[in-house]
Order: sequence, then C-alpha cells, then structure tokens
Amino acid sequence: MNRAIVDYYRCPEHFVDFRHAGRPSAEPGDVVVDDGTVGLPFDPDEIIANLRHERYINDGRGQAPLGHTPMVRNVYYRLRPFLPLPVRRSLQRLGLRDWKKIRFPQWPVDRTVDRILERLLALSMKAHGIHRMPFVWFWPEGATSCAMMTHDVEELAGRNLCSQLMDLDDSVGIKSSFQIVPEDRYPVSDGFLEEIRNRGFEINIHDLNHDGQLFSDHQVFLERAQRINGYGRVYRALGFRSGALYRNQTWYSALEFSYDMSVPSVAHLDPQRGGCCTLMPFFIGQILELPLTTIQDYSLFHVLNDYSIDLWTQQLRLIADAHGLASFIIHPDYIIEKRARATYQALLEHVAQMREAKKLWVALPREVDRWWRERSQMQVVGDGSRWRIEGIGHERARLAFATLVGEHLGFTIEEKDFSHPRPAVR
Repeated sequence: MNRAIVDYYRCPEHFVDFRHAGRPSAEPGDVVVDDGTVGLPFDPDEIIANLRHERYINDGRGQAPLGHTPMVRNVYYRLRPFLPLPVRRSLQRLGLRDWKKIRFPQWPVDRTVDRILERLLALSMKAHGIHRMPFVWFWPEGATSCAMMTHDVEELAGRNLCSQLMDLDDSVGIKSSFQIVPEDRYPVSDGFLEEIRNRGFEINIHDLNHDGQLFSDHQVFLERAQRINGYGRVYRALGFRSGALYRNQTWYSALEFSYDMSVPSVAHLDPQRGGCCTLMPFFIGQILELPLTTIQDYSLFHVLNDYSIDLWTQQLRLIADAHGLASFIIHPDYIIEKRARATYQALLEHVAQMREAKKLWVALPREVDRWWRERSQMQVVGDGSRWRIEGIGHERARLAFATLVGEHLGFTIEEKDFSHPRPAVR
C-alpha cells in the first residue's frame, strides 16, 4: 500500500505507513489515523495502477476503437491510403464529435494520480505530526518542470522534411527525438539515421508499419513485437511509440525498450480514448512510460481547426505549475504547410522562453528516461540531525521539502550540496 507514494516522491519510507481499515462507505471518517499509521478503506497502490494503466476503460480487446466496432476500424485502415486527406479529416471529426462531453479524465490537463499522491503525502505528514517532508525533487539541477519535443515521421514527405525540422529545432537550441516507422512507409537509409544521430537528435521506433493493427490481437502483437525489437537494436533506439497511440499496457513486457511514449494523460481527441491521468513518468514493469501530456499537432490543426498556440501554452502553463512533464508530438508530415510550420515555430520560441524564465528542463526522451531511472533508486537518508540524498546521479538531484499549508502541500527546492535539519516528530 506504500509503494506508489514512496516511488513517486522518493521520500523516507518510515514516514509512509498505510494499512487497510475496513470497506469504503458513504459516511465520513473512513480515514483512520493511529500513532503514525493511516488506515484507508482502499489500497492506494491499486487505485493508482488502475488509473495509470487505464483499467477503468479497458474493453478486454486491448484496443478501444474510434467509437466503432473492430471491423469498421479495420476497414478504415485498409482504405486509409486511398482516402483523400479532407475525407479522412471529416471521418475523424465525425468519430471524435463527442469529445467535449467526456468528463473524465479532465480536459485539457488531468493530474488525478498526482493529486491522490499529494493527498496521501499530506495524510502521512499529519499522522506523524510533521509539517515538512524531505524528498528527492522531481527534476535534475532544481529544474521546476520538464519538456520534451518529439517528431513522429509517418510518410515519405515527412521523412524528406526532417533535415529542415532539425534546423528549426536547432534555431532555438532544442534537440528532439524522431520516431521512425521501420517498414512499408518509406525507405530508411543508414545515411538518414546517421544524420539524425550526428546532429545530436534521437531515434526511436514508431510502430512497425503504422497500419493500426499492432494491438488488435495478442498473437499479432507478439509476432510484430519481435520484429519491432529487432529494428530497435539495429537503429540503436531506446524508446518506442505505437501508431495512433494504440496501446495495451498489459502486453508491454514483450517490448525490449527502456521507455515507451504511447500513453496520453488525456485521450479525448485520440482514436483510443482514456488516459493515464498523470503528468509524471511511471513504470509499467521494466518499461518507463513517458506520457503524452499535450494535444497532438494533427488534432489541433485538423480536428479543432486551430492554428494558434493558445491551447499548447495553456497546457504548458498548467503542467509547469504542477512541476510535470510537458511532452509534445509534432509530425513533420503535418507542418509542411506554411501556416502550420509558423505555428510550430511560435511554439518552439515559447518553449525556449519558458526554459529561461521558468527554469524549464528541455530534454531528449532518453535523458528523461535516464534521470527518472536514477531517481527511482535514490534515497533520502538521515545523517544525524540532517538529511541528504544517496544513489547514482545524486550530484544532479536536489533535496526538496513538501510543506503542509492547510489541507494542501507546498514545495520548496533546496540548493545543491547543502544538508538540512531533519523535521522533529511529535
């Protein structure tokens, strides 16, 4: 019952002690505090896992279609290469027309998991009679939040734009990752991959052939996963993202990648509805999930018909205020048009401004993966009457404190290499 909160905050384990205390009821007083122990009528680890893994919407097939039966979905993907873009857009808008009626997860940013964990930490602090709890800050070097830019390359036209897209990213000092479809869509030459690597960008695998069928059947998935893993080794890719963000987290053990980027936090405008309800990375078995936390460019441009950056800046502000991960998908295929490219240029400039003004860490996915894995092994330990962080990578970590402010938590990040008094426990 304590694992999720300890893993999330990397706080001293002896300050976190939850236990079962009867069944849930509609009456107040379900939470029982007794000598440092918090009794709950539910298992918080189970609740959080159910949200992160989207079990609240799982239909048993592993892939929720776009409001249609699997047969309709299969027919759509078979016809898709022959459908003009305006027809595809109309069909997608039709399938997503009810998106504003979805009440959960909350649009445009949902942090239900993060709020639950904040509430649990506050209960633990009250149970122990302390007002400050030390923990390992979420991001390295005291960054207040994190952002990463990713590019899913879907068609030949998009592949041919990648050099210009790297120029655009480099113009504001941002490095990004390129997710490459290894089969059927376009030629993938060694020279193309080497250019991406040599310029300091990252390569990941994007599905197998992007036909919408990866998660349609377990046996199909297992067979394709073997080929996907092989391409991962050849491309030296650490990360994976599925086509159209189709996913089934219970099958991820077949993927041999360090991290995945296929799970949105809010999926109102994606073919597979749901969402993991968090703005933070989390583990699915051995794979680290780096959730998508902002709207995709395609959805913004072609579903909402919006060519401003207003929604992106709103999401980035909300995520930064919550100290979360702001992850973006920009397809080179969808910014060929001058208007769309100008919108992306404006987004890049805004992110660059946030990097300087708000101490936003703009990182490659592999850098976020490495940091979060190192942080997951760090510990805050007592050293006499003071606290310090131990573990590989601790020199980049910062000690932080959660402080009770009424019923809510406030956070402070301490400076590097200072020890801090341990809070007294009543």
